[in-house]
Amino acid sequence: MLTQASDFREECSALHLALGDVPDELWSRPTQFKRWTFDDIIGHLHLFDFAARLTLESEASVRAFFGKIRTQLDAGETLVAFTRRWTGEARGRALLERWISFARELADIYAAAEPHRRVAWGGPDMSVRSCISARQMETWAHGQAIFDSLGKARVETDRIKNIAIMGINTFAWSFSNRRLAVPGEKPHVRLAAPSGEVWEWNSPQAEDSIAGSAVDFCRVVTQTRNIADTELQVSGAVARQWMSIAQCFAGPPEPPPAPGTRHIERSKQAARPAGA
Repeated sequence: MLTQASDFREECSALHLALGDVPDELWSRPTQFKRWTFDDIIGHLHLFDFAARLTLESEASVRAFFGKIRTQLDAGETLVAFTRRWTGEARGRALLERWISFARELADIYAAAEPHRRVAWGGPDMSVRSCISARQMETWAHGQAIFDSLGKARVETDRIKNIAIMGINTFAWSFSNRRLAVPGEKPHVRLAAPSGEVWEWNSPQAEDSIAGSAVDFCRVVTQTRNIADTELQVSGAVARQWMSIAQCFAGPPEPPPAPGTRHIERSKQAARPAGA
């Protein structure tokens, strides 16, 4: 069984739980992420979960789906507008239940798939393992905007290691995507997992290193926090440059949020752990 599929399922369940008692009027409230609403975020996740299901059906079907999206974007429609049309009348709790039901089915399908099988996507092809890991990453990253808006501190678990690995594996991508020279040496990364376990990547070296919370590292590589708003200890020019442009998701270069612009909105609701 593909463990990353189980991690994806658990990530979705945590977000579903956090939204379970949210009043209808809050679903249209803009978040700190590009002013997307809860409806926009859950619709976005559902749209790309649907695309992930198509990858296991045929290359032609997933290419056609992404082609349709690109055609509309080239015509001037925003991704948010496209997603709202795609989800139709579903909003709020109805959209939430539609998303979680499909996501759980997707997890079951991926759990039985061959991990190394190559599948098509809107960008480069990838393995089944990478595809479902990417779905977890996006659920976790976009979910952060919802937890922040609700004033809730998310309960983190070691399943975020999949996201940390994506951050490590996209070191070169973060540079090449911006047409920057890829450094020859990768910084040593030493992170404390939510469980207290220590995760390490790359060879220890004197000049470039990153150390601290795995949650903080994942927030930086998914661009849900600016590096200045974390407690990561970053040493060396390469490590500092990487953390200033890190991007573990596909697509054109995206700037990280400005310092202080992504945070838990404690003024709107008392912060409390949620999403266990």
